Amino acid sequence: MKIPRDINSDNLIQLLKKYNYKITHQTGSHIRLTSNIKSTEHNITIPKHKNLKIGTLNNILKDISQYLEINKDDLVKDLL
Repeated sequence: MKIPRDINSDNLIQLLKKYNYKITHQTGSHIRLTSNIKSTEHNITIPKHKNLKIGTLNNILKDISQYLEINKDDLVKDLL
């Protein structure tokens, strides 16, 4: 599945709440999210930009899909 190109950081943060990600820290223009949905804690950092670059978004989604142990395409479908 194609990754959408019009997602900003605020949209992504709202979508990730579905997987129990919560804002735990912010430094400048970077926001740290943490999830405890699995037995271990998982942290990701998202830059606060109007539109996330496709490579940045791809790496964030890949990291989350590895943590959740699901396919990245399934994650994209589930989020959107």
